[in-house]
Amino acid sequence: MTYPDLYILRHGQTEWNAEDRMQGWLNSPLTPKGEMDAARQGEILRSLDLAGFDFWCSPSGRAVQTAAIACGRLAEAIHTDIRLREIGVGDWSGRLRGDLPMPDGPDPYMQQYAMAPNGEGFDALEGRAQAFLNDLTGPAVVVTHGITSRALRLILVGESALAKPSVHGGQGCVYRISGGVQTLLE
Repeated sequence: MTYPDLYILRHGQTEWNAEDRMQGWLNSPLTPKGEMDAARQGEILRSLDLAGFDFWCSPSGRAVQTAAIACGRLAEAIHTDIRLREIGVGDWSGRLRGDLPMPDGPDPYMQQYAMAPNGEGFDALEGRAQAFLNDLTGPAVVVTHGITSRALRLILVGESALAKPSVHGGQGCVYRISGGVQTLLE
């Protein structure tokens, strides 16, 4: 399937990110660094021609806060879509990552998300990410979360999209996806 051009942003650093705490569908506010992350994303976006782009955002507070800083002066409207929220981590919501089992293997953080009791799971996340992409009618700027960004980019680009900068999707940067190719804008 062919998708329109997208710019994908992860929300800025939150208090819980700084504590290495699992957020999932819960929320914590941006830190001062997170506000700077969002401001940097806004600088990147202002350097682009976004005529004709729609602006979409997860309804989670940290994403909405990031979108207001990064996109507020650029967007006529910022639409929210629940399908852009972060992966649900069930019983591990709000828990410190270091207090949770950490599996061995090539991608332990992703395995940890998969292990979360009563969590959403990757298949469900990928399904809602796919549904969001299928409903797009034109180019868009999307403000979301680390693992949701990963799912979107995996669908759009394939495994090569996950090589950089981290499993968490790169706070403070913007991913441009065009014609199945990802470019990291920093």
